[in-house]
Order: sequence, then C-alpha cells, then structure tokens
Amino acid sequence: MKTHLFNVMLIAALGLSTAPNLYAQEPLTEEQIQLQKDHIKYKALIPAKYTLFEAVQGDLNKDGKADLVLIVKATDPKMWVLDHDQQKVDRNRRGVLVFLNQKGKYQKLLQNLSCFSSENEEGGVYFPPELFPTIEKNILKFNYGHGRYGNWSYTFRLEGQDLRLIGYDLSSNSGPYSDYQKSINFLTQKKLYRDNINKEDRDKPEVFKETWSKINISPIYLSKIKDFDQLYFE
Repeated sequence: MKTHLFNVMLIAALGLSTAPNLYAQEPLTEEQIQLQKDHIKYKALIPAKYTLFEAVQGDLNKDGKADLVLIVKATDPKMWVLDHDQQKVDRNRRGVLVFLNQKGKYQKLLQNLSCFSSENEEGGVYFPPELFPTIEKNILKFNYGHGRYGNWSYTFRLEGQDLRLIGYDLSSNSGPYSDYQKSINFLTQKKLYRDNINKEDRDKPEVFKETWSKINISPIYLSKIKDFDQLYFE
C-alpha cells in the first residue's frame, strides 16, 4: 500500500498540516524508499503538479531495451477530502506516461494523466481495488486486485504511436472461490465466459461451464481512455 508514502510526500510538498502526524512517524518500507528514489530519478519526465506513484520498466517494442511506464498522481490540495469515516484522504486521480528507450534516452510515446481513480476511493465495505502495472513479453498489463472479491486486468500491446487494448480478464470471487470468469481477446473478437456451476455449494469443487461468443468492439487505445473504472465489458 502506497497511501502513507503519498501522504508524507504531499504533506511536505503542499503544507497539508491537517493530515494525521502519525504518517511522518512511521518508518518507510523498502518499496516506499525505492519509490522516492525513482521520483528523483525520473523527475524530469514527470509533469508539473504531479508526483510519481509507480515506475515499471520492460521492453514494449521488441528491441531488447527497457522502456518505461510511469504511473503519476495529481497533487491538487483541493482534492483532499473527508471520507465516510471523516478522515482526510487524497482523492487526486492518477495517470500514465509511456516512454520508449531510444539510444539510452526516453522518448515519450503517450500520456493520459487522469485515467485512473485515486487509490483512496471509497471501497464500500472493503478497501478499494489496488492497481498493479506490469510489463512482460512486450505486453503492458494493468492488474487490479480486490481481495476476496476477485481481480481483473487490461492487456495492451504497442501499435503505431499508441498502446492498443488486446485483452481483458476478470474473476468475480466470493472469498477463495471464483463464481465466474471472463476473458476477452479484442484481436479475435471472441469472449470466453466460465461459470462455476458449484458456486452455490462451497463443499463441492469448482467446476466451470465454458461459453464462447463473438463480440464487436472497436479498437481501444490507452491514450484515449477517460476512466478505467468505466471500462467494463459484459
């Protein structure tokens, strides 16, 4: 969880003295220390009035060089609001910047500075979903984990001067059990729905009934997505 680190960074940067002082007293984790180092390392690439939320490296264009994806977060002090527990939280939205490694220098491919909600959004009876970006096998994936409620992910591949959405996967869970799963391939325009026929009886093992169907969805590109929270596929 990066929430405490951003409280520390934003309190220092914006003078938000109303935030709880206990955050500044907590020792930073190795992950938080690395994030601070990355923020300094990539400071020149981060737009004004934004701070670094996470940095991910990996080859996106199959040239064997490590490209760079930065998840950034706005720092508008007006977006610190009271939550349902009357605690002050940072509701600034997050965005993404993608850079390709060109002869050892990062050249910006795209940016979308507000496509992700804050990590401090209301989570109802549970904490809000956590975002985990990864780059593997020339693929950028945004993974969301929602604890016992399941997980979902969006898979992107480089296409021209943008990243195209090529896959969507979801598992809707009840605790350790999966009630149903979805997998969409936007290149083949096919969807797989897997329904756990034993979801009403937890004493039985998971058994999935698979149903394939065709879809008809126009290409979706990372630079054009307004809100990932609205990017849900039936």
